[in-house]
Amino acid sequence: MRRCQLDKIASVTTRLGLDRHAILGEEVPARAGTVVAARVLTAKSRYNTLEDVHGRMVSLFPGDVIAGALGHRDALYGYSGHVPEQVRVGDELFLLNLGGVIGAGARPAAGIGQPFRLEILGSVLEFPYLARRVGRPARIQRAALPSAPLPAELPPVVALVGTCMDSGKTTAASVLVSDWTRRGLSVAAGKLTGVSLRRDVLHMRDCGADPVADFTDFGVVTTSEENALAAAHSLLAHLAEARPDRIVLELGDGLLGTYGVSALLGDPALSARLSSVVLCAQDPVGALGAVDLLRQRYDLRPALVSGRVTDTPVGVRFCEETLGIAAWNALGGGSERAAGLLDAASRPAGVGA
Repeated sequence: MRRCQLDKIASVTTRLGLDRHAILGEEVPARAGTVVAARVLTAKSRYNTLEDVHGRMVSLFPGDVIAGALGHRDALYGYSGHVPEQVRVGDELFLLNLGGVIGAGARPAAGIGQPFRLEILGSVLEFPYLARRVGRPARIQRAALPSAPLPAELPPVVALVGTCMDSGKTTAASVLVSDWTRRGLSVAAGKLTGVSLRRDVLHMRDCGADPVADFTDFGVVTTSEENALAAAHSLLAHLAEARPDRIVLELGDGLLGTYGVSALLGDPALSARLSSVVLCAQDPVGALGAVDLLRQRYDLRPALVSGRVTDTPVGVRFCEETLGIAAWNALGGGSERAAGLLDAASRPAGVGA
């Protein structure tokens, strides 16, 4: 064991409440969620920040020592990488996302440059045994909120799904939250799939949602077909405890991504609790394909189409005339109409709904 001062602590570790004065261990379990300390080796002029435990984006510089967690990422527009088969002190890994997910084999999307290279200094130790200096490698799962089954009855639940990442889901969700809270309704919000990053749920909280939660609160670094469903059930149960008037859920990534969206929409219990769906699409082809996929695979039809496809009149006309679905540009106003359409489309969100 050796002592180490952490310069920056990534948001993926938020629930652990890590101290900057850390004690490091030589053993680094190569499992998603293991918390590691790493030294930044390279400089970057873009994609060069880290989300800290307060939700602030802090710049990283060569020599900074950060705390993050092992995990994987399959990003369409970012870095992709995986959990290594083994990790030793001195190994070189990569920062895969802004939330502090660290992995091997990083491959960048075109135009974003190489990721930060990191030297692994050791696992960050916790000391769970009183009066004993026996440390164990910290894992984000240790501080996870408890698992819970889906509630039988819920308020109206609006789910935002997209054709891919950066299709406008968080923006649309936040505008809806703002509209409902301005009208005196209480709104809870959560993010069900993706890679650990608090930014989206913090944005919804800034717009009035309370409480907010994401899958990382339930011990998941990166969602997948295997782990997304259990975390989603628990998250929805957690939000429902506050008895909000509305629940807004963002499904990160796209309908055909690897983060478990299909597992959620294909779950009869969860699908039955969705009062309405908002589809966010990049373009007309994506909107058409997503509407068909939702209908054929999940028997769902969006109440609204939003996202970049609605940035121009031609996209709006396509959605409304060809798809027969109301189009709403979240950046262009009209939130009262959008919220009203969702309220009208809502059905009781319970078993058999």
